Amino acid sequence: MAETITVNNIVLPATACTPEVAFDFTHHLLRLTGESYPENAAAFYRPLIGAVEAYARLVRSRPDVQVAVHVALSYFNSSSTKMLFTLFEVLNNMAGNGTAVVLHWYYDREDDISEEFGQELNIDFPAMTFYLKPEN
Repeated sequence: MAETITVNNIVLPATACTPEVAFDFTHHLLRLTGESYPENAAAFYRPLIGAVEAYARLVRSRPDVQVAVHVALSYFNSSSTKMLFTLFEVLNNMAGNGTAVVLHWYYDREDDISEEFGQELNIDFPAMTFYLKPEN
């Protein structure tokens, strides 16, 4: 019998320096949209990463679950980059443990840095299915 997902969904509106967060664990859909340059990236991202870690424990090795991750960040600073890598490491470990994880990385066609970052994610986190998606 399938285990009921009990991690609380997270919905945070975007601010001038943080992305919109829509982590719908019930429907296995995680979204980050906007810009990410909070004064304290660790303080912003650690609770999100902790929730994803708890969720990962609940869906471990569930063949009936496919997690869709959509990331469309128009700008992110170096401290956000470190935290994003930690988040993607958790997701990659989920995929390595048997839960299907699909990462959709959206980038502006004019932004070589974001495109290259997406390509790097594809290399660094091979357990996830990866889609690099240009916008505009």
